[in-house]
Amino acid sequence: MNVSQPYLPHPDGWEYGVQSQVHTPSSYCVKGSIWQLAKAYVSVNDTGYHQLISHWLNTHAVIEPFVIATNRHLSVMHPMHKLLSPHFKDTININALARQHLINADGIIESTFSFEKYALELSSDVYKYWKLTEQGLPQDLLKRGLAVEDPSSPNQLRLLIKDYPYAVDGLAVWSAIKSWVDEYCSIYYPDDRTVKSDTELQAWWKEIRDVGHGDVKDETWWPAMQTYKELAETCTTVIWIASALHAAVNFGQYPYGGYHPNRPTMSRRPMPKPGTNEYEELKQDPDKVLLKTITPPIESILVAAVLEILSKHSSDEVYLGQRDCAKWTSDKRALEAFNRFNQKLIGIEKRIKEMNADPRLKNRTGPANMPYKLLYPNTSDTSRKGTGIVGMGIPNSVSI
Repeated sequence: MNVSQPYLPHPDGWEYGVQSQVHTPSSYCVKGSIWQLAKAYVSVNDTGYHQLISHWLNTHAVIEPFVIATNRHLSVMHPMHKLLSPHFKDTININALARQHLINADGIIESTFSFEKYALELSSDVYKYWKLTEQGLPQDLLKRGLAVEDPSSPNQLRLLIKDYPYAVDGLAVWSAIKSWVDEYCSIYYPDDRTVKSDTELQAWWKEIRDVGHGDVKDETWWPAMQTYKELAETCTTVIWIASALHAAVNFGQYPYGGYHPNRPTMSRRPMPKPGTNEYEELKQDPDKVLLKTITPPIESILVAAVLEILSKHSSDEVYLGQRDCAKWTSDKRALEAFNRFNQKLIGIEKRIKEMNADPRLKNRTGPANMPYKLLYPNTSDTSRKGTGIVGMGIPNSVSI
């Protein structure tokens, strides 16, 4: 059964936990209106979590130390610099703008989300549980109980929900990235010894761990960066975060939340209780009560404007499997491997189109009949037609 479970602080203090109200689906009279409100309360919390954790923390923030360390320790001729630098384009710039206008004190997030002044405190608290080794898609799906290990299946895991577009498309993209990184890294690091002896690489990794993530530098989950496998897995995860993960959590924000009542960011009143004036008003005019409860008009317009900006692809977008310079390396082996990566992504595009047209896969369009294309690579778009809000395309980097 579907349930909606809003929480309120315990009236006697936080040490007593929270008060929970459980509501179940209904379309009958006032119970139907209460169900509508309950879903709005849950959506407010989910929207805030999405923006501050899934989006800001897990993509924008955590990729920053990799950008800085790469520019400090890897020369532009270094093979890992050539591999990773496209995935760091404009990230520092957009993060600076976010700190100036979005997540700053009294900024847009604090002004338009229910978390208010606790927004970054929430993000900081969740970061305490962040692990680089859990950011790859297979590990994430296993951790969330959406897949189980299965050596006989692709990526060595089996989805427990077959019609799960994010996981299905994401695993295809993840596999393509992994194959590309494995092939590329093996050109320059034929064995573990070459990884250990690369002084630039070791300085790069030390800064990422000890400085960039200094508050968790002593955690045991950090790869030691002493083997080829550790290097390839780390680079695969970094590219996944900067490209596909960010695309999945960012470019659908306006299509899904541009109509603000669908994804409200604030709740201003508690659930009406029987016997109160608010409850009687809910009986008479439920739509008015909903609008009094969720984000006010001015703040709603501001949020919609921000989501519109965030969801737009730029006219000079460089998608996964593309490079902004055809001569990015003179190594024929690397160029051939990259071309294979490009062709795999174009094949994934074709497969996504086929699945979205398959009536048996109901979750790919949903009741709104909006095909899931957030992980459609758009690698085949070499003429930059995919500009603006198109709801698809995986850019190389976190640049918006």
